[in-house]
Amino acid sequence: MAAAQGRLSDGTGGMDDAKGTGEGSGRTNSAPPAFLTAVEALRGSRLRPQIEVEPTRAPQRLAPHAYALEATVVDGDQDLADGRLVLLHDPAGHDAWRGTFRLVTLVRAELEAEMAADPLLPEVCWSWLTGALQARGLTYGEPSGTVTRASSHYFGGLSERPSASQIEIRASWTPREGLGGVPDAAAHLAAWSDLLAQVAGLPPAGPGDAAVVTLPQRRGPHSR
Repeated sequence: MAAAQGRLSDGTGGMDDAKGTGEGSGRTNSAPPAFLTAVEALRGSRLRPQIEVEPTRAPQRLAPHAYALEATVVDGDQDLADGRLVLLHDPAGHDAWRGTFRLVTLVRAELEAEMAADPLLPEVCWSWLTGALQARGLTYGEPSGTVTRASSHYFGGLSERPSASQIEIRASWTPREGLGGVPDAAAHLAAWSDLLAQVAGLPPAGPGDAAVVTLPQRRGPHSR
């Protein structure tokens, strides 16, 4: 398996208010021990080889402390999906989170037009996230998010391009805190990588993925 490192995606953003202060950092030098422990767990995680991950600019307005990763699902020289995962921490707690940590994510992939038109697509995509967390045996609270599908049609000088459809999952949830008030950040990253693989159309990596619903006919991968 590959270590949690790789390359940046297209750099188009993707997190609301995700204006970073520095690569993968949210003032970590002065961060409390619980946050630093969670960040080290993220940095030390190992994922399946098709998922390239590396630190990226972290939000600076969402919480006192933040750490961000972005990932690309790769097959040879082709990108199948991409996403970002942000770990937020407010030592004073946050009423909306009902905890001191929060995970925020954005995941994107292109789809076949027929699949994008499926009326059940949003519910199935949300089940990929909840199923990935459940398959890893993770306890979490206050989940929220959106599933958005969009289609692009090209005209004039761009008319030769084929129409494209994209799915986008934005979500956040509160991980259960363990000993010392530290969540199992590595396990949540593993579940997130399962979601990425599912959106990209990769086969399950292990028995734990069997609980996640699979949809066929994703759009063909894109060359880098």
